[in-house]
Amino acid sequence: MEQTMQLITKETIIGDIVENYPETIEPLMEMGVHCVGCHVSPYETLEGGFKGHGMTDEEINKALKKLNGVIKNNPNNKSQKEEFDFSNARLNVTDKAARKIKELIKQEKKKGLRISVVPGGCSGFKYGMELSDDASENDVIIEEKGIKIFLDKPSMAKLDGSNVDFVDSLQGAGFKIENPKATKSCGCGNSFR
Repeated sequence: MEQTMQLITKETIIGDIVENYPETIEPLMEMGVHCVGCHVSPYETLEGGFKGHGMTDEEINKALKKLNGVIKNNPNNKSQKEEFDFSNARLNVTDKAARKIKELIKQEKKKGLRISVVPGGCSGFKYGMELSDDASENDVIIEEKGIKIFLDKPSMAKLDGSNVDFVDSLQGAGFKIENPKATKSCGCGNSFR
């Protein structure tokens, strides 16, 4: 009996699956696991998530086989070891967003805005933003229009070429990211894949 190496096992954390293999999000949702983007799932094992949705051990084994098949057969699946060229990384900030960031930085007495991409949301990833004083040694720092934006390297790789805008409309005010690397986004626009 031939054994194949499984990239995803019962013990794999859901957040790691979503981050490393976003092509599995849709099959997971088709299996009835609609919480791939909830606040709890990034820290839960796949087995725990499946059992929480009432799946039997036999159904879990079939699901694992299907998910590993999706990864194996995805021609666009890139190794996580692939290097990203940070020297050419770019993030475009609109004048309106820059003015708002300056205002917030001054008001809160911070040095810049930190933007991150984290597992979650209904499409697999969501954006995080917070004012920050310092960059870590693994950060990429974008200095544009008199402001600093700090991004950890995995987030920068996912956001390269994105536009950051500030929108003030009847639905509310906030920052909006237009990400050309996003292949799918949810209706609310707060998460993407």
